[in-house]
Amino acid sequence: MSTAALFRPFSVKSLSLPNRIVMAPMTRSFSPGGVPTAEVAEYYRRRAAAAVGLIVSEGTAVGRPAAANDPNVPRFWGDDALEKWKTVIDTVHAAGGVMAPQLWHVGAVRNRQTTWVAPGPVDSPSGLSSPGKQFGEPMTDSSIADTIAAFANAAGAAKRLGFDAVELHGAHGYLIDQFFWEGTNARTDRYGGATLAQRSTFAAEILKAVRAEVGADFAVIIRLSQWKQQDYDVKMAKSPQEMEAWLRPLADAGADVFHCSQRRFWEPEFDGSDLNFAGWAKKVTGKPTITVGSVGLSGEFIAAFGGESSKPASLDELLRRLDRGDFDLVAVGRALISDPEWALKVRDGRHSELSDFSPKALASLV
Repeated sequence: MSTAALFRPFSVKSLSLPNRIVMAPMTRSFSPGGVPTAEVAEYYRRRAAAAVGLIVSEGTAVGRPAAANDPNVPRFWGDDALEKWKTVIDTVHAAGGVMAPQLWHVGAVRNRQTTWVAPGPVDSPSGLSSPGKQFGEPMTDSSIADTIAAFANAAGAAKRLGFDAVELHGAHGYLIDQFFWEGTNARTDRYGGATLAQRSTFAAEILKAVRAEVGADFAVIIRLSQWKQQDYDVKMAKSPQEMEAWLRPLADAGADVFHCSQRRFWEPEFDGSDLNFAGWAKKVTGKPTITVGSVGLSGEFIAAFGGESSKPASLDELLRRLDRGDFDLVAVGRALISDPEWALKVRDGRHSELSDFSPKALASLV
């Protein structure tokens, strides 16, 4: 199929994009002490210069003691880190790029790749890392308020530094998602509840605080997933009605774009329709959406952590759905780790030049 649909412009509020390709946020852990280096800036510059429409940074920790579980994940607080993020965004803009930082708090999630331990305390709704597994203590009202403020402060810093939007990481079993998930949120106050809509209060309050900090015209994206790294089979919203009850309050609270994470973008979200997560999110909210999940590669990313390589795959099904209007933007992950010129090659029809993905690519910033 023609790739023309991928290269149509798109805009929402402060975002004005030349095409529909988004670099997905991918943790790289190349920022010693949480401070991005010149190599990190150059890593993003290469994608900006090679026709990626929007770059979403790797997850960046907000200003809470245990927001990160890796000492080499970048921070989005502190003068030393923010000074280097200014270098990153200026470098990306100089290459003609558009960029949003992803603001992140890992919550009660251990990192199996490092023995480093954050100073604590661990933040989580109910002191659970997964159903039935204790890890820390439930957050107090004051720690919840401080965490909401930390997200808002980071968003305000992003706008002041010159970023074009912000994304909140509300997916994959991390802090915001731990509030959504009944398996890790057993609270009986206003941040808990029997329904997914009730358990969305924490995310909605973060969105409201971020919106108050950045103003009405600055684009705010939130990344969501049904699956969790603790349990790949979780489906919190089991029907379109439950999804609408979950997402509409988030839209009302300030979300402009929903970034809908699936392991495989082509899988339908509910029986009776071939719409994927991003398709249903757009249908029930009317908001723009980003689809993601094994775009352009033969294997999915969870398998990559187990050492599995992937080869370039057809984009025809993705293009069909994009052209149909199911979603607005397409996030590309591992293909852009291996090949900064992936978007240019797709645009120019140089499919034979597309690179395989090998987990070895995770060991360096190409």
